[in-house]
Amino acid sequence: MLPTLPSPRVLGALQRVLLVALLAPVLIIASLAAVPALMVLPFLPDGTPRAVQLLTAHAATARTLLAWSRHNGPR
Repeated sequence: MLPTLPSPRVLGALQRVLLVALLAPVLIIASLAAVPALMVLPFLPDGTPRAVQLLTAHAATARTLLAWSRHNGPR
């Protein structure tokens, strides 16, 4: 008897789990790498806007990755 393939719904769920499992460590490393900059930037001239830009970029990246991990993509 031949094995049957999982349904598309199960495959979609497995794809999302795999995507999050692979990208979560990358996001964590990128966030940890930004901590020293966030500790120093507010004390430099024009550092506060740059720190805000850095945080905004990290938030946008995380939001985009989480949106694309959904079955139908961003809405």
